[in-house]
Amino acid sequence: MRHGRSVKQLGRTHAHRKAMFSNMVTSLFLEERIVTTREKGKELKRISEKLITRAKSNLDLPDDEKGKRLHNKRMVMRVVKDRDALKKLFEDIAARFKGRNGGYTRIYLLGNRAGDAAEMAMVELVERKLEPAKTTQGKEKEKPKEKPKEKEKPKEKGKEKGKTKKKEK
Repeated sequence: MRHGRSVKQLGRTHAHRKAMFSNMVTSLFLEERIVTTREKGKELKRISEKLITRAKSNLDLPDDEKGKRLHNKRMVMRVVKDRDALKKLFEDIAARFKGRNGGYTRIYLLGNRAGDAAEMAMVELVERKLEPAKTTQGKEKEKPKEKPKEKEKPKEKGKEKGKTKKKEK
C-alpha cells in the first residue's frame, strides 16, 4: 500500500518522470499556459509553485548575499534546464508574484480527450502577461493576393519540337 506517499508515479520511472516534469515546467514558464492531463497538471502545479517561491526569495535578498542568490538559482537549475526560461522566471515571473503568498498557478478542467478519454486540463500562471493584440487601425485591410495568370505562349507555326507530321497520301 502507498499510505503517506506523496509522489504520483504516473506509470513512469523516476528518470522519465523527472525529465517529463522538467520539460513541462520549462514550457509553462515560457508559454505561461499549457494543456496536459489532469494528474500531470496537479503534479506540475506542485513543482512549479515551489520553483516560483524559490525565485521570489531572491527578490528579498540584499546585494551582499550573492552566495544565497546563486544557491537559489542553482537549485532551480536542477529542474529548469533552459536559460531563457530561467531568466524569465527570475526576472519577470518572480517580480509579478512578489505580493502573492502562493497560488501562482491555476488548473482548468477541459473535459475528456477523444482518443483515450483521459481528463484534460489547462495549467496557467494566475497573473499572465497579456500581449497587446495586433490591430490594423489606420491601415487598409490587405486583400487576398490573387494568383497571377499564366501568360499564354504564342503558338509556333510549322513543326513543333519533338513532333513530326504524318505523311498524307
